[in-house]
Amino acid sequence: MVAAGRPGTDGGAPARSGAGAHAAPVTTVARLRARLSGTLRDRVRRVRGIGGLALQAGLAAALSWLVAHQVLHVSQPVFAPISAVSTLAASIGQRLRRTVELIIGVTVGVLVGDLLLTVTGTGWWQLALIVVLAILVALFLAGSAAVVIQAGATAVLIATLSPSVRDLEIPRFVDAFVGGAVALLVTAVLLPLSPLRVLNRAARPALDLLSNQLDATAGALADGDINRALAARTKLRENKDELRALIEATQGAREASTLSPVHWHERHGPVGRYAQAAAPIDRAMRNAGTLIRRAVTVIEDGEPVPEALPGAVADLAEAVRLLKRQFAAGHEPTEARARALRAVCAAGDAYREGVGFSGAVVVAQVRTTVSDLLVATGLTQEVANRLVRRSFDAPERPAGDRR
Repeated sequence: MVAAGRPGTDGGAPARSGAGAHAAPVTTVARLRARLSGTLRDRVRRVRGIGGLALQAGLAAALSWLVAHQVLHVSQPVFAPISAVSTLAASIGQRLRRTVELIIGVTVGVLVGDLLLTVTGTGWWQLALIVVLAILVALFLAGSAAVVIQAGATAVLIATLSPSVRDLEIPRFVDAFVGGAVALLVTAVLLPLSPLRVLNRAARPALDLLSNQLDATAGALADGDINRALAARTKLRENKDELRALIEATQGAREASTLSPVHWHERHGPVGRYAQAAAPIDRAMRNAGTLIRRAVTVIEDGEPVPEALPGAVADLAEAVRLLKRQFAAGHEPTEARARALRAVCAAGDAYREGVGFSGAVVVAQVRTTVSDLLVATGLTQEVANRLVRRSFDAPERPAGDRR
């Protein structure tokens, strides 16, 4: 009987091992399924996000070819649709600039190529010389990679095709101009993107990342969970892609609301307010990162955590979510402001109850992050700072009102 109950005998351990061995493949399959599902969702989201651009590119390519061939009588207007697609492939917000760069680059390539061919003739070393000089002139005039690429590519075409193809220079210039102009026409008039939709799509990941990690930090402070706080710190550090997308989207929204008559009325409304929020949201991300790092130290050092401190961080997370929703709806973000100031009140309560050194830094970062969010809602820095000071110095609220 003793042998039957001993670990490793037939009394039960092998049965548990068998169950564990059976569970391992099931767990692996579940993880693979979850990973594939997430990948599929990401790909579908990517296609939905780029679908409008694909339609714009197709329409711009077709129209630019028709204009160059049927109206301007360019015999083979290959570069017109290429220029149109190249313009639309630029980051949203950079398309007007890309059109100008295309034209400058082509002009430099044509001029340098023609001048040198007249003097030196054709050949392999002439090709090398033309390309080098075209790139150097483009760098001197503009310094943009797009200008340099266009100048070099045009110089190659002039040096290699001019001996066999007559009058190549003017069609190349016309193609670049037509392609860029048609791309802007499609963007601004025929298939304009909604600036508010562009901003919402770009801001959602950044604001979700910020609110989720603040929520995780609030929970970690309340439960003393160091691993959860460390995970939040790591995830918030990986915010470069989200912030870059948001900044590019603000440029695109300004461009769309400036070029498109359909959206002119939005320049000083929700789009203008939203576009101005990118810089303060960036600052809020950085200050929230400091907040989370200090929250990790609070837990590591066993500092006191008043009940109001996790509540302040949770209120801050909710303020970010409200900001996202009210911006998306095009509403004045009054609820986001109120919840952000509520976070400052809770931080003041926590400070008066007593915190350690790192806890005091968390309190200070709540104040600073709230100030950034208030500026993001459209307030001036002076007004935001005054509201934060007033809320922090408010009398302590009843415990039941801290959330």
